[in-house]
Amino acid sequence: MKHIGLLLVGHVDAGSMHVGGDYPELYENLLQRHEIELTTYHCDEGQMPDSLSDQDGWFCSPSRLSVYDNVAWLRDVEQLLRDIVSTETPYVGICFGHQLMAQALGVVVKKAEYGWGIGMKEYEIHIAQPWMTPPATQIRLAASHQDQVMSLPDGARLLASSDYCPIGGMQIGERAWTLQVHPEFSLELATSLLATRQQLFGPEKVEKALSTLQTSLDQDLVAGWIARFFHLCG
Repeated sequence: MKHIGLLLVGHVDAGSMHVGGDYPELYENLLQRHEIELTTYHCDEGQMPDSLSDQDGWFCSPSRLSVYDNVAWLRDVEQLLRDIVSTETPYVGICFGHQLMAQALGVVVKKAEYGWGIGMKEYEIHIAQPWMTPPATQIRLAASHQDQVMSLPDGARLLASSDYCPIGGMQIGERAWTLQVHPEFSLELATSLLATRQQLFGPEKVEKALSTLQTSLDQDLVAGWIARFFHLCG
């Protein structure tokens, strides 16, 4: 069993929380059969780890905030991510956790000219890693973001990309990686989020995004990658 700290920096929209709960429940459901035990740190309430050695590795949740928002506790999490990299502590960041790591390492994150990336998105995998078993050159997962990472941090390698999101995943050293899309979003949850946020996205874009959610997502595949990463590196 690997003990992983979940840095909780945001919450699922209240209108869709009935589908699978909040991020702690979603990630527990995603990873529990892979011998991963999560401990949640409510960073948005000021609960930060006493030490990075408290857990075998760290996982940063998504958030509806932007990483550049003027929120004091976000700067504490940003420094924590720099410490994670400098100490080569195992880390996986999803969506906001991808963007915050990029900003922590000195690159710009901002709203993309593309606008909102929603619905199912295909991402090309550029780096084959030992923990990517079974291997895949492409993954399909649900997306929900307006901000994007504009460039790779110094020393980072491009892990994943999509036609609408060139920096869709990063490998930082051998013990940290990030992904823009959401392995914890089921078809049901992604559909619910679109339905409850039509005013934000616009009905035309929502209809187009819903049409992409007619096929299975690679949730189990990427959940296995995350778990094997922590088992190999933790």
